Amino acid sequence: ITEIQDLMQRGALTARELTRLYLERIDAIDHHGPCLNSVIEVNPDALTIAHALDIERQEKGPRGPLHGIPVLVKDNIDTADRMTTASGSLALAGVIASQDAFLIHQLRVAGAVILGKANLSEWANFRSPHSTSGWSSRGGLTRNPYALDRNPCGSSSGSAVAVAANLCVVAVGTETDGSIICPSHANGIVGLKPTLGLVSRSGIIPIAHSQDTAGPMARTVADAAILLAAMAGVDPRDSATASSQDKLISDYTQFLKTDGMQGARIGVCRKLFDFNRQVAQIMEACLEVMRQLGAELVDPVELEEKFGETELEVLNYEFKADLNAYLAGLGPDVRVHTLKEIIEFNEKNAARVMPYFGQERMLQAEAKGPLTEEAYLKALETNHRLARDEGINALLKQHNLDALVAPSGGPAWLTDLVTGDHYDGGGVSAPAVAGYPHITVPAGQIYGLPVGISFFGGAYQEPTLLRLAYAFEQARAARKPPRFLPAVELE
Repeated sequence: ITEIQDLMQRGALTARELTRLYLERIDAIDHHGPCLNSVIEVNPDALTIAHALDIERQEKGPRGPLHGIPVLVKDNIDTADRMTTASGSLALAGVIASQDAFLIHQLRVAGAVILGKANLSEWANFRSPHSTSGWSSRGGLTRNPYALDRNPCGSSSGSAVAVAANLCVVAVGTETDGSIICPSHANGIVGLKPTLGLVSRSGIIPIAHSQDTAGPMARTVADAAILLAAMAGVDPRDSATASSQDKLISDYTQFLKTDGMQGARIGVCRKLFDFNRQVAQIMEACLEVMRQLGAELVDPVELEEKFGETELEVLNYEFKADLNAYLAGLGPDVRVHTLKEIIEFNEKNAARVMPYFGQERMLQAEAKGPLTEEAYLKALETNHRLARDEGINALLKQHNLDALVAPSGGPAWLTDLVTGDHYDGGGVSAPAVAGYPHITVPAGQIYGLPVGISFFGGAYQEPTLLRLAYAFEQARAARKPPRFLPAVELE
């Protein structure tokens, strides 16, 4: 972003020229060529918006670091323009939001060009336990640019692939549990899941309000920091953002220092290393980088993840309640108004909507009662106690830690539309359930497939995580651009 801004300030590049180049690249690489299928829709007004921002720059100067920067946003984020917001579902195809999501408003105020919508796993991957990440009935299958037969992972798959393949400068994803971190890691980019409440959830098609958040996805930590500052803000439509009132930071790049590891105490979640020999080898090399940068490693610390069943219980309850509330705000002129009607639509259109996997998660959620039920309240309390009080908070306090570190996951698996996804390891669930910040940074490659390393910590510790991630990124320099290979080269 800083390089682009320098070019624009010198008159060597305009926002309109940059936007045109990205639109051409999307057509050449995403819709043709390797056919990554990561961009579900381009903004028909993108060039007009960019041109207006160029005129404004000439007359008044830039608004800030995002002035004229093309940004892609996930297809579950409302944009009140000529683009659809459908969460990849044919049930919402053609629905245009009447109001921008708050984060979109923030990006427009910052001068960003909303370039288009990114494909995703349909309904943010909360339709079936046998789903294939990156597939939606509206957008089809997104492919990993490092090896086209490999999976892009997680529901923000299109956002990650588009950033990795340089189809935009930066993108916005959303996460409930792993959907920013996993696709960022699997596609060799930086992804940051913020503290719940730092970025507004209003205008985002939900899964669960106790875990949902949007976050930045970028090729560098610095770009992620710039995008995060623009997205964050207190929103009257989202009460959770009130807690960030005195936590907002206008410039996260002030924390980006190459010596940012010096004196840091980092806990090593050793139990999360043991699922893949080659991942473990990369992690050991990364730990050595941290030591050389002056970090003190506390190895091991034991992070237990005992909330699997209660997490799903909470997500089922909240999905029904939150999605019904979102749909009720769309007005009468849409195909579906409740989760029950979505289920019925999917059944009536099963050949197009459910050719590969079903809607078991939706059926489980529909069977749940209101959020006043004891089963929900007890499960939510258990989640927060295990992930926060007895989990991340306890480790940080016990060992006087700045952050925890773990692998972000294993290398991308072969896309399998027959049996679905094949996740293997990684440390995404604890910070997701806790609602705490989590950043992944490229750490290395296995047979040319990216692997990321995760830093996570306590609530509103984004400055600390960005500082550590930036110092690591600059020293490790692990990211390599994709080559759009049809398959992994094993020799």
